[in-house]
Amino acid sequence: MDSAASLPVSHAGDQTPESLPVKITDMDVSLLQTLRAQAALQNAAVDPSLFGVPAQYTLGVGDVVQVTVWDHPELGVSLANQSQSQVRASDAPPGFVVDQSGDLTFPYAGRLHVVGLRTDEVQSQLGQRLAKVFRDPQITVRVTSFRAKKVYIDGEVHAPGAQPINDIPMTLYEAVTRAGGFTAAADQARMQLVRDNVAYPVNLPEMIEKKSDPSKLILKDGDMLRIASRDENGVFVMGEINKPTTAIPLKNGKLTLSDALSQAGSVNTGTANPSQMYVIRGGDASGAQVYRLDGSSPVAMVLANQFELQPKDIVYVDSTGLARFSRVLMHLLPAVNAGLTAAVVAK
Repeated sequence: MDSAASLPVSHAGDQTPESLPVKITDMDVSLLQTLRAQAALQNAAVDPSLFGVPAQYTLGVGDVVQVTVWDHPELGVSLANQSQSQVRASDAPPGFVVDQSGDLTFPYAGRLHVVGLRTDEVQSQLGQRLAKVFRDPQITVRVTSFRAKKVYIDGEVHAPGAQPINDIPMTLYEAVTRAGGFTAAADQARMQLVRDNVAYPVNLPEMIEKKSDPSKLILKDGDMLRIASRDENGVFVMGEINKPTTAIPLKNGKLTLSDALSQAGSVNTGTANPSQMYVIRGGDASGAQVYRLDGSSPVAMVLANQFELQPKDIVYVDSTGLARFSRVLMHLLPAVNAGLTAAVVAK
């Protein structure tokens, strides 16, 4: 028995409904296996270039460092900041700021180009220069304000915005934690990491399921992590159901046909035709895919539990012939009554 049929679609103009048929595929075990294989190809692993070993922090333009020369406390205070107090959070704290040229100026050492250097490398260079003036100088260099590098976190987190990269590696988990964690509406399965104008999909539940460590996904300067809302990836449920609604994915990002029907209050047992349940997927009629589930079949619930929906799918439950006839009468009777009333008035 052929598992495909044709659903006539009405179009304006002189075209007949039969001129543009839409192929309907019945849901069965083989279809589920095919769709599952296609989904596995589409949901490929996260791009391996996003993973790596965190590197030690290197200085950038705008960073503020504190330099301590032991036994010479007068050298450890930036002359430019001696009389300046930090009033706003955006103000630089007292210290030596890496200027726009990437240089740091220190007494008796002059200008050092420090962009791209680690603090221990800056410490070594300062020690070599100060050794010409002081005997065996002991120096400590540390960053007091990380202002050169940032990542941007947007969407369903409690505190979206820019987050500075510091000496703690900016992993996926670290970025979300600094942004206050996910909100209840976050779709963790459909995150996007934008780097150098390229968007990389990130599916956190799938990574965990495949034993891929999210703490090894490293964010870099200028990256933007966007966490979509589950409402953006809903499925429209309509027809002979108790509560037409937009069903939203579960927290793991998945939504089956039975989940969607449950969120819609199940089918209307009085008017629904259980053998005519459809999932419409795709854009216009010529490119749409339509799947039909015979809800009267004994294995219908098993198939519905395993049929995974995609964002913007349409679930439609058709009505019985009697329900259609009742609606036709409801539309015709007012016109009939109006005609009778007009005839009586005319007499």
